Amino acid sequence: MLDQIFRNMTPVVKNLLILNLLFFIAQFALPNIMDQMALYPIGSENFRPWQLATHFFMHSKQSFFHILFNMFAVVFFGTNLEKAWGPQRFLLYYFATAMGAALLHSFVVYLRIKGVEAELSPDMVEYVRANGSDLWSQQKNYIDPNMGALNAMLNIPVLGASGAVFGVLVAFGYLFPNTQLMLLFPPIPIKAKFLVIGYIGLELYLGFANNPQDNVAHFAHLGGALIGIILVLIWQRSKKNFY
Repeated sequence: MLDQIFRNMTPVVKNLLILNLLFFIAQFALPNIMDQMALYPIGSENFRPWQLATHFFMHSKQSFFHILFNMFAVVFFGTNLEKAWGPQRFLLYYFATAMGAALLHSFVVYLRIKGVEAELSPDMVEYVRANGSDLWSQQKNYIDPNMGALNAMLNIPVLGASGAVFGVLVAFGYLFPNTQLMLLFPPIPIKAKFLVIGYIGLELYLGFANNPQDNVAHFAHLGGALIGIILVLIWQRSKKNFY
């Protein structure tokens, strides 16, 4: 069955799957690759410009389900989009939504960092920026809640293809709105358009809820979805074929 799925994959989807798996495996051989490839906040001492283009090939090695879910979505939904659009347009779409996810997430984190810094004195902000990374590398943080929050935001990167995946989901829901999908929990059928609308609504709620215990980059998901729907509306404005 897996062999059949692999043979039915379109070229871009197949190569994206291979690249993501290679990056995932590389983490076990190169422990420091995460610091270089995951996306840190702009202004963090760990930020590097190329992280905008590498973070969506990285997935947490602590959770195999992270890469499993993302790659399943790319293979299942992306294959249909690549067949509809062709490889060049699909690849452009994938990278555009991934970059849109990174930019919106970075902007929201920037605003949150500035909000926390406004609660601290300039000396405290400078102290955290100068010393916080070393403290974080020792799995420690500041007792002061605002200093601790600032240090966490500066040193927690975002990674994964989820932003691009949300773009893929949006495009699939738009082009194939009446396709019946089967949910896992609960195991009930649902049309693609309703699944996408529900998922986006949930991400909006969780993103603005800003639960400090939530380690999911909801605005990255929303950024990928936003760029995705803009591109789809532009590309499909003269085509009204839905499935």
